[in-house]
Amino acid sequence: MAHFDFHCVERIVFGAGRFEKAPELAAGLGRRAMVVTNIGPPGGGGPVDQLMDHLRQAGLAWPVVLQDGEPTVEQVDSAVATARKEGCDGLIGLGGGSAIDTAKAVAGLLTNGGGALDYMEVIGAGRQLAQPAAPWMAIPTTAGTGAEATRNAVIGYPLRRFKASIRSVNLLARVVLVDPVLQAGAPAEVLARANADALCQLVESYTSRGAGPITDALALEGLRRAAAALGRAHTQPPDLAARSDMALAALLSGLALSSAGLGAAHGFAAAIGANFPAPHGAVCGALLPHVAAANVAALRRADAGHPYLLRYAQVGRILSGQPDLPDDQAADQAIAATTRFIASLAIPPLRQFGLGARHVDELVTLAQRTSSMKYNPVELPSQVLAGVLSSAI
Repeated sequence: MAHFDFHCVERIVFGAGRFEKAPELAAGLGRRAMVVTNIGPPGGGGPVDQLMDHLRQAGLAWPVVLQDGEPTVEQVDSAVATARKEGCDGLIGLGGGSAIDTAKAVAGLLTNGGGALDYMEVIGAGRQLAQPAAPWMAIPTTAGTGAEATRNAVIGYPLRRFKASIRSVNLLARVVLVDPVLQAGAPAEVLARANADALCQLVESYTSRGAGPITDALALEGLRRAAAALGRAHTQPPDLAARSDMALAALLSGLALSSAGLGAAHGFAAAIGANFPAPHGAVCGALLPHVAAANVAALRRADAGHPYLLRYAQVGRILSGQPDLPDDQAADQAIAATTRFIASLAIPPLRQFGLGARHVDELVTLAQRTSSMKYNPVELPSQVLAGVLSSAI
């Protein structure tokens, strides 16, 4: 049996209506915690107000920090300064992946000192987090990034035009609270983009060079859930069954990718997200079918029975709902089915976010530096990566 490492959060609380447990769970986070959210300020009548009401009823009153867009070095360092000024010793990340990653990074920096760049991969000093993060809880309101279950916080650094991670097992959440009812306040477009990200993460973690038996089981179950729910989980009126399936699929994707790694679509997403106002899920969704096509073609050239080609075949069987397809046809279905699902989510081509042919070569160079790219199941040369990106534009 292959060697593998698996990292997992301490506790997961899942299900419709479980949000009411937030005060009980938050009580174990410390004397005073900070709420980081990207779904609006208090007073809007949504989950932020519900959470603050829950906390007040429990005799808790904690400061709120609003996360605007995907986290940057400056925003994370500012949030750390606020947490220290307010005397916070715990955190709650409420919202999409950006809020959760910010809370995660702040939790790590509170107990380890320094700023974000001291610990960031590739563009920072890459120091290790020697101490466990301050206790923190993740409460996602979309079904996408799986950030609630991962051990890395993705942070942008505009000065270097790059996004990279602070990565450590010490960043894992103390508690993950997933209530699919919380998706009700998110716009359909936001939910669709998040769902595209979850699909991409499930495919890439299953076909990653870092995959192992535990991550395989998680990713395959997530793909089954996603296959049943994609296209319905973001629509109105809410389909709670579909949203529950996608919430679980996203959670499973986070658990899988945290140990398995991802692939070329996420490698590109890191480079694109740092240079264009492009939502992460939309970028991953737009790239996924083209990355799958390039990988399948490269694996076939290498070996018609390549183990990772067989993994794409399994993806194709699940997403197409055709469990008896032979390997060759099933691998093609991985491409066709991801294309159909991304179309059903109305994910636009990347040109809608300002990308053009003139950007391709530089973005390929940046993407090749990312940590996700090294987990792609086959090494894709620069000209192939350029073709992938061009096809997504």
